[in-house]
Amino acid sequence: MPQDMPPAGGYEAVQYKRNLPSRGLFRPGPLLAGGAVLMAFGWYKLIVGIREQNELAREKMWGRIHLIPLLQAEEDRDQVRRHLADQAREKELLGENVRVYHSDRFVRPTFGVTPGTVTKE
Repeated sequence: MPQDMPPAGGYEAVQYKRNLPSRGLFRPGPLLAGGAVLMAFGWYKLIVGIREQNELAREKMWGRIHLIPLLQAEEDRDQVRRHLADQAREKELLGENVRVYHSDRFVRPTFGVTPGTVTKE
């Protein structure tokens, strides 16, 4: 009995792989690329925000530095006004100005705020 031989040109290739289409964006490559782009944008916005905060803090500090002489002059004018008012009140009550420290040197006055009415409870 003659032996069976393969057909001329050979047999077809055996399909052992699944022939399925790709599943869209859930492949690791595009998913990692999208995550990397999102993270890079987030870091960029964070760095820009930190730089802007630093610039605003610097501007605030320089604004305060430039306002110090103005505020000091305003406080000095207020102290002179209070001092002259105290001397006028003292002269009205005592008839003369009394030197407390027995010196011509100016001593910065300290003001203590006291309540108008004191209640004992």
